[in-house]
Amino acid sequence: MSSYTKTNLRQVEDQAPNFGMPAEMQARFARTPLEGKSLGLSLFTLAPSFRIPFAHKHAHQEEVYVVVRGSARVKVEDEIVELGQWDAIRIDEDTMRAVEAARRESSTSRSAPATIPATPTWSRAGGATEPPGHTA
Repeated sequence: MSSYTKTNLRQVEDQAPNFGMPAEMQARFARTPLEGKSLGLSLFTLAPSFRIPFAHKHAHQEEVYVVVRGSARVKVEDEIVELGQWDAIRIDEDTMRAVEAARRESSTSRSAPATIPATPTWSRAGGATEPPGHTA
């Protein structure tokens, strides 16, 4: 038996359509393809200015987000945190979070910070703390 598992994240099935998510979002969950027991690894691809339509939290799992291209904003409880390329943010278990991709000013510009009202109204989809069918 091997002591490692390898997969290409772009080849993991996009689960966003299975959760009824808009076309502006791709969600590839790699725990099963990597045969993970307790880890979670996901690849999210968001269109410019797209806000994930739900906030969520995990009761027994920390989560780390890394911006590999562009920029994003994460609402952690009541605070909005700006993230740039290669910034990482770790979020404690049982902490509400929501994510929004930055908008592009033009087809030739680098991404610019997203415009979010000072008091954004990000809420959980249907009052749930997880997307439909998601388990932590």
